[in-house]
Amino acid sequence: MDTLIEQAGFGDILEKVRAEERLSLEDGRRLFESNNILALGYLANIVRERKNGNQAFFIYNQHINYSNVCTNLCKFCAFGKEKGHEQAYEMTVEEVKDKVRERLDEPISEIHMVGGIHPDLPYSYYLDLLRGIKEVRPEVHIQAFTCVEIYHLAELAGKSVGETLEELKEAGLGSIPGGGAEVFSPRIRELTCERKLSGQGWLDVAKTAHRHGLNTNATLLYGHIETIGERLEHLDALRKTQDETGGFLAYIPLAFHPKNTEMSEHSRTTGMDDLKNVAVARLMLDNFPHIKAYWVMIGPKMAQVALSFGADDMDGTVKEEVITHMAGAETEQALGHKTLIRLIKEAGRVPVQRDTLYNVIETF
Repeated sequence: MDTLIEQAGFGDILEKVRAEERLSLEDGRRLFESNNILALGYLANIVRERKNGNQAFFIYNQHINYSNVCTNLCKFCAFGKEKGHEQAYEMTVEEVKDKVRERLDEPISEIHMVGGIHPDLPYSYYLDLLRGIKEVRPEVHIQAFTCVEIYHLAELAGKSVGETLEELKEAGLGSIPGGGAEVFSPRIRELTCERKLSGQGWLDVAKTAHRHGLNTNATLLYGHIETIGERLEHLDALRKTQDETGGFLAYIPLAFHPKNTEMSEHSRTTGMDDLKNVAVARLMLDNFPHIKAYWVMIGPKMAQVALSFGADDMDGTVKEEVITHMAGAETEQALGHKTLIRLIKEAGRVPVQRDTLYNVIETF
């Protein structure tokens, strides 16, 4: 295998990886520019197995999107709609509770809940959502509201982000998902999501959450108009933040789905790009415990392969994913836990059912 690495010109990177030395942005650029995908996978797998051995994690979770009404209307998003649009919707607290009730017979340990930046739902609605879910399912962990939503809620409440987070925690918030990061580059945000919270704003909310005892995830939306340099600056900003706070649990590279968006002229990501984004992230984000291969975005088959390219987590059962499917995803709405276990075993890994904070529930 070392011959493969030498042929790819990565001998120096292999030495760094083995010595647990941090890779530079230039190293990252060379990795992204290489088409020797097996060499990338080999390098990424060293880090993956050092951190997580042969385990591959999954969670029994349920997704709920309480509303798609959004004032940001990002060009890469097919989910957000203006208020009054024929496809716009918002759920009452009771409707969200009904969604939770529908699945009470399943061993769901996490409810993952995000929505748009709604122009006129009151702050109390969001607290009531959390309390309502906890009423129906007291033991469940709620991972809800991206950093962009949290900033919006703080503005609604007329409070600091820290004070808002404390109130949300009291109502039942357990952790924060990684969405809304997109690409931190100001150039990309100006061209694709000019109304959205800035990249620095996203990072500031994440840091505040970590200081208030809330773990968060992190994402990067790749495969549209971003450059390799912008991807690497994004990863570097996450790495520096994690050095500072240690509060990120997992990084999830998100493949751009162009259908039904304002950027529909772009084509879908390729398998090479999907695997590169997993592998390079695993090598660059040396201080992140977990890298997810999110099957909803890249498909179950590619997620299965990604378990040998740096990923150690396939996310979960999901149950009714809306955001990516509105952008043309052809993956299933849900995967049964038995299917996830089979995919992981076939990939030569040990399936581990986890909770949101990566405590082991069961090893198969």
